[in-house]
Amino acid sequence: MAEWIYFLHPPRTDFAETMTEQEGEVFGDHFSHLQQLLADGVLVLAGPTLGPTNTGITVFEAPDEDAARAIMESDPAIARGVVTGELRPFRVSLLRDRVQPIAD
Repeated sequence: MAEWIYFLHPPRTDFAETMTEQEGEVFGDHFSHLQQLLADGVLVLAGPTLGPTNTGITVFEAPDEDAARAIMESDPAIARGVVTGELRPFRVSLLRDRVQPIAD
């Protein structure tokens, strides 16, 4: 299974501190969505960067780019246009309590 990362780019600096009520509701749905991906064994990790630019990151597994894009685009924060998403292939090389084989 391939690993992927998507970035959630906020619409403005200090987004976490200045979210409107509507944006906060969408981010509640976003968090529930990520919890479901975790329960389904798809999500590896997720969280926001801190400071004035609150870029979110989501690392997950998907078999190919089409499936990865579908997962990213199903995120409520992206689907509802609150943030923009950016998908990239990713490889978890080091993770506590996980041994990753070296690719040939």
